Amino acid sequence: MPELATEYEKQSDVKLSVTYGSSGNFFAQIQNGALFDLFFSADSAFPSKLAAAHLADADSLQIYAVGRLVLWLPADSSLDPAGGLKILLDSRVRKIAIANPEHAPYGRAALEVLDHAGLYDRVKAKLVLGENISQAAQFAQSGSAQAGLIALSLALSPTMASGKRWVPPVGQQPELEQAAVVLTSSSNKKTALDFLAFLKAPKARAIFERYGFQLPPPHAPARHKL
Repeated sequence: MPELATEYEKQSDVKLSVTYGSSGNFFAQIQNGALFDLFFSADSAFPSKLAAAHLADADSLQIYAVGRLVLWLPADSSLDPAGGLKILLDSRVRKIAIANPEHAPYGRAALEVLDHAGLYDRVKAKLVLGENISQAAQFAQSGSAQAGLIALSLALSPTMASGKRWVPPVGQQPELEQAAVVLTSSSNKKTALDFLAFLKAPKARAIFERYGFQLPPPHAPARHKL
């Protein structure tokens, strides 16, 4: 998002103010009257629910990227992530960082991946929950956890790119369709829509791709369920 904001600000007279947190917490804040112009979620369910409640403009809702989950280990870890999720059973892994599934779509995805692999019951005592996916990544990066199930985009970021990683194959993890929507209470709807349109431009798509996101076709219609 910082790179997207910087690129957009270069071509407009708009200064973006970005607040970061878990999708579920922002969903609750918006329901309680928090004033934002745009809501970017790590799933499509939260924005769709806001649109259904007339707290967001359903016509503006669009899938901006499809995220993936990754098993991440520090660069100095003695474990080899090529072994896949089974390495989480190793006694050297005392804590596994994931985002809180009550608030964060990536946390729910982590539980699905572990369950699909038949490992959840065997590692659940090791799980430590970050308030959002960024905090979960910080736990793994700092050594508070010896492994993390985090967003691929964070694993590819400059501060974490030196770590070891393994991406569960397609079919072994859910597709995280990430959606954005303009809020009904916005007083800057024209600019908000302009920023959403910018996300389909080549420069914006190149940023998403560099961080491991899959992208919908640039001219695809909004996809949402109400």
